[in-house]
Amino acid sequence: MDKFKPLNWTPKPGVGFTVVRRDDGGMTLTFTDLSDATINEWRNFAMEHLLGVDRRTRNLYDVRAVKDIPEKAIRMAVEANSDPSARNIRVAVVVADQKVADAIREVAARAVPGTAAAMKIFTDMKEAEAWLARPLDQIP
Repeated sequence: MDKFKPLNWTPKPGVGFTVVRRDDGGMTLTFTDLSDATINEWRNFAMEHLLGVDRRTRNLYDVRAVKDIPEKAIRMAVEANSDPSARNIRVAVVVADQKVADAIREVAARAVPGTAAAMKIFTDMKEAEAWLARPLDQIP
């Protein structure tokens, strides 16, 4: 079995996300809020992990607990996913409902014409996991 890159993450007070390593080597990030403290901490964490991406991987972002996603958070996520280092990452984002999904798509479409990461937005966790489970050579 391959040795996975360490998470190098420790929970911090006032930061509304957690990270766990997935069985497939990717990460699951679960958000409870998208305050400035949370999105800034997430951005630092994400950019640090992008520096060492050396294989195809799968990440799941669970933001179902967040009912209103600020445009700033979406723009920061699009920026991180547009980094050339993200080209080997498949990202599933699970949101609370279709309204939130549509809002993310609208901002992402205005911000960047495409992303380097293969990213898809879901309202159903099982569908997200099924998409992530597809062979990585079938990105997107």
